Amino acid sequence: MKKKPWSGRFEKETDKLVEEFTASIPFDNRLYKQDIEGSIAHCSMLSKCNIIKKAEAKKIIEGLKEIQREIESGRFKFDISLEDIHMNIERRLIEKIGAVGGKLHTARSRNDQVALDIRLYLRDEVNEIIKLIGALKKSIVKKAKKNIGVIIPGYTHLQMAQPVLFSHHLLAYYDMFERDEERFTDVLKRVNIMPLGSAALSGTNYPIDRRYVAKLLGFADITTNSMDAVGDRDFSLEFLSASAILMMHLSRLSEELILWSTSEFGFIELDDSFCTGSSIMPQKKNPDVPELVRGKTGRIYGNLISLLTVMKSLPLAYNKDMQEDKEPVFDTVDTVKASLSIYSKMLDTMQLKRDRLKKMVEQGFMTATDMADYLAIKGIPFRDAHEVVGKVVSYCIKNNKLLSELTLSELQKFSVKFKKDIFDFINVEKSVNRKDVIGGTSKRQVLKRISEIEEQL
Repeated sequence: MKKKPWSGRFEKETDKLVEEFTASIPFDNRLYKQDIEGSIAHCSMLSKCNIIKKAEAKKIIEGLKEIQREIESGRFKFDISLEDIHMNIERRLIEKIGAVGGKLHTARSRNDQVALDIRLYLRDEVNEIIKLIGALKKSIVKKAKKNIGVIIPGYTHLQMAQPVLFSHHLLAYYDMFERDEERFTDVLKRVNIMPLGSAALSGTNYPIDRRYVAKLLGFADITTNSMDAVGDRDFSLEFLSASAILMMHLSRLSEELILWSTSEFGFIELDDSFCTGSSIMPQKKNPDVPELVRGKTGRIYGNLISLLTVMKSLPLAYNKDMQEDKEPVFDTVDTVKASLSIYSKMLDTMQLKRDRLKKMVEQGFMTATDMADYLAIKGIPFRDAHEVVGKVVSYCIKNNKLLSELTLSELQKFSVKFKKDIFDFINVEKSVNRKDVIGGTSKRQVLKRISEIEEQL
């Protein structure tokens, strides 16, 4: 059994079960690049401040770069008895260059080291996620522009409500993902602060230059309290929160695509390459991708709750509980990136069933509000107009008629205010285009919005 870095205090070796239970190397090995990057910057600073010799620093940095090549080529052997990525790299460094490798840990602790690594990791991944959100937004705009004239039923309470442009409906998700992108951009402000130099919890005795390290690593600022620096995971919680909201938006879109692809709705056709079949029912074409995204959303919620629960009662400063921060973050990163990547491609290949949609928008009395507005324009108080049209709808239901199928004489039984122009007023396409206010569903407003977005993109 390898000697532990704290072995001087202990008379017994660590129980093998304890080693396995406390080790994080099975999952934190993905932080190797950030750990080496941070160590190289730390070593450069130690040399600059004359804490170690320049020749020692050069030897350490060369050794770290060789270790990175070993890991990336698959030649590096991770050892669970060394607990984590930090000790695995440090032990290999000492094996390669001798005792001088032990000087790398001067003026730092694993507490501020891991805080640094996770910030470097999240900074890289959040930037990748922002790019993926941008790609999804482009897919949405492309699909909206291509189908600008298509009208679909708009719903409230999952009941047909009013006709809207499909493009307008889809651009609602653009706005959601725009807010998601803003949230992740804001998360970066709190992620991009350097904790190294806080050591275990109180700072260090050595005359280090923290701002120099921050500059080398591209951090915008440094932490101002050493205890908070090693005990803080707010930035991870913010990331998980932003991810949970993003996945909620993807899940809502998934629910609609699942519904729209059913034979009952029949609004869209998902490409075969993004669906699966049944092992027993030959006719089935299942929307597995949006279903899985909808299902994975629960995992991301769980990751947020998991870390909130870990952190809720921890006294300052670092506690071993905080080792549980990594798996929820790693799983969330992987899930969010995979979901965003596949969604862009799926939307690009999705087709609208235009004939079906044209038939459906005539159903459900969706221009009833327009009819009430027509009467209000004619001078009837809207509440009274609402009641009149409600009676008209009831009459249509009993007589199995659409609003457009009523005669003028039938309508005038409910109000003499109805004139021949009512049929023009309740025309579906004209109903849509009358919603010509900023944020409305008229073709003019939607095209204007698409133009604005394209300029931004």
